[in-house]
Amino acid sequence: MTRQPAETLRIFEDARVAEFLDRPNRFLVRCRLGGRTVRAFLPNPGRLRELLLPGRPVYLVPEHGHPTRKTQFTMVAVEREHHPVVLHTHRTNDVARHLIELDLVPGLKGARVIRAEVKSGSSRFDFLLSHRGADVLLEVKSCTLAGDRVAMFPDAVTERGARHVRELAQIARTGTRTAVLFVVQWPYATTFMPDFHTDLEFTRALLECRRHVKTRAISVRWDQELGLLPEARALEIPWRTIEREAGDRGSYLLVLRLNRTRVLPIGRLGRIRLAKGFYVYVGSAMANLSKRVERHRRLRKRAHWHIDRLRPHAQFIDALPIRSSERLECDLARAIDGIASWSIPGFGSSDCRCESHLFGMTGNPQDDEAFHDLLALFRMDRLNASS
Repeated sequence: MTRQPAETLRIFEDARVAEFLDRPNRFLVRCRLGGRTVRAFLPNPGRLRELLLPGRPVYLVPEHGHPTRKTQFTMVAVEREHHPVVLHTHRTNDVARHLIELDLVPGLKGARVIRAEVKSGSSRFDFLLSHRGADVLLEVKSCTLAGDRVAMFPDAVTERGARHVRELAQIARTGTRTAVLFVVQWPYATTFMPDFHTDLEFTRALLECRRHVKTRAISVRWDQELGLLPEARALEIPWRTIEREAGDRGSYLLVLRLNRTRVLPIGRLGRIRLAKGFYVYVGSAMANLSKRVERHRRLRKRAHWHIDRLRPHAQFIDALPIRSSERLECDLARAIDGIASWSIPGFGSSDCRCESHLFGMTGNPQDDEAFHDLLALFRMDRLNASS
């Protein structure tokens, strides 16, 4: 079979660079384009908090011929360190198909696409392939979450993703080969892992089914004109590290907001003045981490820790688990202290040598690139050194 010559794939036409402003809801963003504010459709339901930071360059494609659309543009990519990261999940299958047809996907060389959108049972899967004389049912996932070298999927809970993995495993038991391909949109990634910090159930599905469902991950590279370069790097998947780390234990960051300055009684610390602003609390639970994080979401509970005295007066912003087999709480506290505006001495640190485990910031830390770099280090890149 004669393969196509390697070529750059052009999926997006007439892309325009704009400045990201904010994201009013999951599928809508506001951007500044040519001195005016425009709204754009975002075809990606992920959190994307580490990418969609105020001021980041983004790529918008104008939409014509859709009179019922409420937005004139679709946002298809965001720039990270001068590299486009494509966010348009609906076009990931075009990428995968192109690379398969160019023989660039490790483990699938020589495969050809028989058909797309293959129905099996109550689900649809992306491709049916022919590979070495056998049929292969392939599901494709787009991965945008990455640290320096480690990429993870998903960045938001995906019940559908876990269900698809288990359904593919069941199909494989009947004799049809099955696989999942993760297309990582960060070209410098060398390692891929399921994001057990965010979605422990999806990770468990991959672990349980990996003998039946072949898991592959590749990184791709886009040029400044949003052309897909004809290359794909196979990423390592360190299953032993995943098995060791993907437990319901570890540390967490609780992000809260005080809308006005308050003086609150905090246990033996007495009455403490807490300035208006955002707060990051560092905690840990080396067992039942999910329940601990869920407890902090609730307002009605018996006060036990210092944070329980603050929680009823603060707006809940987010809770970010960092699952690990070792205690990282004090290392996390020192790292957060390095980017915080102030700290509350003695808060949450009565059982360790840290000065504090509660840190204040004038702005939302989730709009701060340094905060996301820190989170990526503890959630992802730390594991690359230990894998």
